[in-house]
Amino acid sequence: MGKLLSIFLITLSLGCATGISPEVRSQVTHTGTFSEVHRAPDAYLGKIVIFGGKILSSQASPSASELTVLHLRIDSRDRPKDGDQSEGRYIIQSDQFLDPAIYKMETVLTVVGKMTGSEVRTIGGFEYIYPKLKAIEIKLWPKADRIYPRFHIGIGVGKTF
Repeated sequence: MGKLLSIFLITLSLGCATGISPEVRSQVTHTGTFSEVHRAPDAYLGKIVIFGGKILSSQASPSASELTVLHLRIDSRDRPKDGDQSEGRYIIQSDQFLDPAIYKMETVLTVVGKMTGSEVRTIGGFEYIYPKLKAIEIKLWPKADRIYPRFHIGIGVGKTF
């Protein structure tokens, strides 16, 4: 019985683990909001940030990749809260090949990265300032319906329709 309980507790604790490794998370130097960074990206040059979001586009080459991300707030486990509230968009750059088949549109992620500045691009005919960061660690999240262990303990008789 003790081994079964140990296996259950280990499985449960793995399900509650955070997305970003503790070593990388400890490097974060800006714990404020994305809005602060978005208002003045150049004031945060060199700062290490943690952001969540949903991939809007992905561009890759053998030597570098770029993700355009819609910002989403993260919860206590570093998982982005998927919904209709965002504080803006940002760009993740990486020296690694991030396969667009894996880093695809609508995928939810958490990133820790170093702020490198900003870039102006157009959205729907108007200019928009994108904060840019160089990825240190990226965590891709599974769809929300698969992140929590599902189990039921109970006794009963009945029909389910």
